[in-house]
Amino acid sequence: MPNRYPVSAQFAARARVDKARYQRDYAKSLADPEAFWGEVGKRLDWIKPYSKVRDVSFNADDLHVRWYEDGTLNVAANCLDRHLETRGDKTAIIWEGDDPAESRRISYRELHAEVCKAANLLANLGVVKGDRVAIYLPMIPEAAIAMLACARIGAIHTVVFGGFSPDSLASRIADCQCKLVITADEGLRGGKATALKANVDAALLRPRTNSVETVLVVRRTGGAINMQVPRDRWWHALMEGQSTRHAAVACEAEHPLFILYTSGSTGAPKGVLHTTGGYLVFISYTHECVFDLREDDVYWCTADPGWVTGTSYGIVAPLANGVTMIVDEGDFDAERWYSLLEGQHITVWYTAPTAIRMLMKAGPELARQHHFPHLRFVASVGEPLNPQAVWWGQEVLGLPIHDNWWQTETGGIMIANTPAFDIKPGSMGRPLPGVEACIVEHLEAEGEAPRVRVIDSPDVEGELALKAGWPSMFCGYLNNEARYRKCFAGELYLTGDLARRDADGYYWFVG
Repeated sequence: MPNRYPVSAQFAARARVDKARYQRDYAKSLADPEAFWGEVGKRLDWIKPYSKVRDVSFNADDLHVRWYEDGTLNVAANCLDRHLETRGDKTAIIWEGDDPAESRRISYRELHAEVCKAANLLANLGVVKGDRVAIYLPMIPEAAIAMLACARIGAIHTVVFGGFSPDSLASRIADCQCKLVITADEGLRGGKATALKANVDAALLRPRTNSVETVLVVRRTGGAINMQVPRDRWWHALMEGQSTRHAAVACEAEHPLFILYTSGSTGAPKGVLHTTGGYLVFISYTHECVFDLREDDVYWCTADPGWVTGTSYGIVAPLANGVTMIVDEGDFDAERWYSLLEGQHITVWYTAPTAIRMLMKAGPELARQHHFPHLRFVASVGEPLNPQAVWWGQEVLGLPIHDNWWQTETGGIMIANTPAFDIKPGSMGRPLPGVEACIVEHLEAEGEAPRVRVIDSPDVEGELALKAGWPSMFCGYLNNEARYRKCFAGELYLTGDLARRDADGYYWFVG
C-alpha cells in the first residue's frame, strides 16, 4: 500500500488553490492576518461593511475574540437572496426521502420563498432577534428552512439530532432557555419511525423547560400524535398564507448565530456558541478551497445538522457558495449510497470514516456494479481515517480520500489534505491559510491557568494547539465561562487532541 498519493498533474492544474497560491496565501495570512481576512471577508454581502477586521484579547480579565465587529449582515440573505439574480432557478437542494421513490428538487428561488414564509411565521409567533429556538427534525428540507428562517430574523437556533432521547433534548432546551421548538410528528430512517413529537412532549415535562411557549410540528408521516392546544401548532397550517417576502434582519457580525452541543471526551454536553460574520466568512472560504468547488458541482455532505459538520458544511457553506446539495433522509445502506452517488451525478462527497469502513466491509463487487464518472473529490472527517480507507478509495472509487480535522469549537476545517498537496494516507494534512498549528507539552500549572511549551522539533508528538484568532472560532461555552478560559494558554487554543507533526509539516492524529 503506497505511503503517499501524489496529486495528479491534471488535477493540480485545475485546482482553485494550487500549491503556489496556497503557499502565498498561507504566508500572507500569518504575516498580516488583518489584511488577509479583510480581503477574504469581501466574499460576503454586508448590509453595513466592516472597517475593523480583528479584535482579540487573551487577557484573563477580558478574554474575547471578535471579527468584523462593526459590520452587519444576514446569514440567510447570504445563502439565498444574493443568488436569486444569477442562480434563482438553479437547484439548491435535492432531497431524497427514506423511501427513494420520494424526492424533491428545490430551487434557490423556491427555497428563498419558503424561508421567508417561515421567518414571517416565527415573527408572527413572537420570536424576535436574540430568542432561542430548538430544531429537532429528521433530514428533511424543513430542517434547512428552519435554520435559515431563524438566521433571517436573528433568532439563535440549536439543532438537536433527531436520534437523541427526551432527556438529551430537555437538557439542551433548559440550558438554552428556548422559546420555541420545531419538530415533526415522526422521523423516518431505514423504514423505521421515530416518535419525535412524543419525545418533545416527554422532554417538556423535565425541569427548566417551561421557557417553551410554542411547539411547531411538521407533518412528515401522518402518524397519530398528541397535539396540546394552544402550545402545539401545525407547521403546514401556519405556513399557508404567509408572505413570500421578508426583509432580512441586520445582524451584527458578533451576534450569536447558533449553539451546538458537544460532549467532548468527558463531562456534560457543552453548548458551543458561534457568532455570525467571522463564522460565515471562514466556512464559505474553506468550503470553496478544501473541496475545490465548481459552479456545476453536486455536493453531498452526509452529516446531520445536529453535528457541526452537518451545520457548517452540510447546510450553511454550500448554500452560501451557491452549490446544489444533497439532503438524504435515509439510513446508511451501501446499495442506497452507491445508487445516490451514481444517480444524482454527485461530484463532491464529504462523509465519515465510519461510513467509508462500512462501504469497505460491503466489498468492492457492489461498488463496481455502479459507475461514478462524475465523482471527482472525496473527503472525510469525524475520526482518524485509516490508510487502508485511502487506498480503498483509490482502488475502488478511482479517487484517494482526503482527510481533514476540526472541531465544533473551531467552527470550520483547520487542517486538511487539500487538492494542492500529495496525500499521506493516515494524515490529517496541513494547516489551512489563517491557521497556525503547533504541538505543545503541558507544564506544571500555576493556579487554574494551563501552562504549555511549544515543541519546535521537526518530527514531534504532543497536544495539538492552534494560535487563537481565526474567524470561525467559538466565542464561548453557554453558561460556562470558566470552562472556556481553560481552553487557552496565553494565545494558544488547546484542542485536547494528541497529534504528531512530521518533517514535511503534515499532522497526524494520535489520540
